[in-house]
Amino acid sequence: MSTLDAIREALPEYARDLKLNLSSVLSPAGAPGLTETQIWAIGLASAAASRNRRLLAALDVLAAAHLDAAQRQAAHAAAAIMGMNNVYYRFTHLVEDSEYATLPARLRMNVIGNPGIAKADFELLSLAVSAINGCGACIVAHERQVRQHGLGREAVQSAVRIAATVHAVARVLENLPDADGAQEARAA
Repeated sequence: MSTLDAIREALPEYARDLKLNLSSVLSPAGAPGLTETQIWAIGLASAAASRNRRLLAALDVLAAAHLDAAQRQAAHAAAAIMGMNNVYYRFTHLVEDSEYATLPARLRMNVIGNPGIAKADFELLSLAVSAINGCGACIVAHERQVRQHGLGREAVQSAVRIAATVHAVARVLENLPDADGAQEARAA
């Protein structure tokens, strides 16, 4: 799966809409408001957050043609740090005890302050990953930051459309039978 067409072809017919959407959202025409670099960084961060090794490996190869090492590192870093933050802040938001939100998190988050790429771009990656992980508090905070950095609603929507599509593709690929029958063995 080293090309976008190969990823699309790996999807079954019931996921035809995902096949069509994947090509669209990973293109400048299909992701208005975003640069090509932002598109591929969001795609890569979304694949990392979706926890499908096969898709992540494929998108990592594809993204390398559009991103430098720092941008690829930041995409992985956004998925990693939001994996932690989304759980923690979703808890403080949902626990129905506002005192938890006043307590210091005591979790290291240095990469947010120094992501190695433009702050607006890292916020965009964090927003996409937070949408995948379903943390409302983080979605609100990162959307606000993205907008304060001058990106419009169209860019935000495009980022979330990329995240949604990549995540759905990852889930479908995860449920396909493995060539060696490993999925059947796991089910037994």
